[in-house]
Amino acid sequence: VQLVESGGGSVQAGGSLRLSCVASGYTYTSICMGWFRQAPGKEREGVARLSSTGATAYADSVKGRFTISRDNAKNTLYLQMNSLSPDDAAMYYCAASRYGYCYNFNRADFRYWGQGTQVTVSS
Repeated sequence: VQLVESGGGSVQAGGSLRLSCVASGYTYTSICMGWFRQAPGKEREGVARLSSTGATAYADSVKGRFTISRDNAKNTLYLQMNSLSPDDAAMYYCAASRYGYCYNFNRADFRYWGQGTQVTVSS
C-alpha cells in the first residue's frame, strides 16, 4: 500500500491550495480516507475524512473552508483548502483507515500514511 501526497506549497493568507493523494495497492473505494496535519510542536490532528459511504466530516477549525473529495477513476483523494490562514500551516498527511467507515479521527484506526506535503501560509 502506498500513499503519495502532492500539492503543498506557500501561499498568502486568504489563498487556496488543493492537495492530492494518489493511492495504490488496495481497493481504494472500500475504506475510509483522511487528511491530517501536524504543525511544529503540536500533535497530529485530523482535518477531514471521507468514508466509503461518501460521508464526510471535518475538524471545526476548517469547516466551511476545506473540502475533501475523491476521484475513484484516478485512485486519488483531494483536499481543497480555501481561505487559508497562518494557523493552517503544517505538514499535511493522507491516511487510509483499517475500516470502511470512520467515526472519528482516531489515528490508531488509520493503518497507512503518506510522507506528507508541506503547506506554508504567510500573513
